[in-house]
Amino acid sequence: MSAQKATQLLSREEHPHDEGDLSQQSHEEWIFLNRNTLDMKLLREVLDALRRIDGGTYGICPGCEEPISPKRLDAVPWAKFCVSCQERIASGISLEEEDRYQEARQ
Repeated sequence: MSAQKATQLLSREEHPHDEGDLSQQSHEEWIFLNRNTLDMKLLREVLDALRRIDGGTYGICPGCEEPISPKRLDAVPWAKFCVSCQERIASGISLEEEDRYQEARQ
């Protein structure tokens, strides 16, 4: 969202004229806040990747300690985990649970 649009959102009247105006105002504020949240999350991820570069751990998955594929890093340069570990995290399975499961199967 542009700075001009953000300024318009913040400087408009406190009391909308009707329910339609109120609904639109609420929706625009919701979009603005969600966009801002996503931007801040991405910024934190990029800063974290820069710290990993400085620390010499960039490109190494902290979950399995294997290299993250160059193809993944080309697509998502701030990726912290390899595809396999990221899928486990997204599915709600902790890496420790996965390790215990693999040990039990052996």
